[in-house]
Amino acid sequence: MQKNKTRIVEQVWDYTKHAKYYSYRPNYAPKTIDMLITLASGEKAGNLKVADIGAGTGNLSIMLLERGCEVVSVEPNDAMREIGIERTKGAKIEWVRATGVDSTLQSGSFDWVTFGSSFNVMDRTEALKEAHRLLKGNGYFSCMWNHRDLNDPIQQKAENAILSIVPNYTRGVRREDQRPIIEAHKELFDNIIYIEEDFYFHQSLENYILAWQSVKNPYWDLETKEGQEIFDKITAKMREVLPQEFDIKYTTRCWSARKVG
Repeated sequence: MQKNKTRIVEQVWDYTKHAKYYSYRPNYAPKTIDMLITLASGEKAGNLKVADIGAGTGNLSIMLLERGCEVVSVEPNDAMREIGIERTKGAKIEWVRATGVDSTLQSGSFDWVTFGSSFNVMDRTEALKEAHRLLKGNGYFSCMWNHRDLNDPIQQKAENAILSIVPNYTRGVRREDQRPIIEAHKELFDNIIYIEEDFYFHQSLENYILAWQSVKNPYWDLETKEGQEIFDKITAKMREVLPQEFDIKYTTRCWSARKVG
């Protein structure tokens, strides 16, 4: 069953061709991660044991390692996991090939379960059940994303460039309020806490465009000629309207909740 679930996730959310571009994305706001560490630690002495689900190439895992956490990173995509393993050589971390709904990890063995930009790519109800299974008593679950601040002038220009080519473009589940799905499972989690933090990220135009190549969505599939043509049109528009370098505004948004039972 686990192999079947892994295969389905890989087919629908296959990031093999996108993995090498993840390093061009901004990481999460550091103060938000610090606050989450405090939340998950509670009165616990010692380092947190964390299951980082959908760890990708290790962006969040590395931030957790830098803060003294013992990390088990779960990632089904081979290309992304291999980059993550290389980036975290010598650290106190274990990488596991599995999915967020069937992690294969031991029940009740983690203080904290995190989903960094991954909660939206799986069945969220099943992911909550799996997080609940993995957590110790009173442990915390957190899901988080970096969202482009669409009120930022640079982001507005980028958004307009996309909409000029793909008028029906939307940002999907990752932009939704996650509170309703968590509240719908009060038997699993309570004490919902929401954190939002703005930050600026300095980037060159070319690196910004490379970061867009890490994005997987239904509007342009870079595996197809048509998808590549759409993407090329969008990036041509971006090159017309964006400066060569800029500080660009993002917001880290995170929902956390405490295990019931």
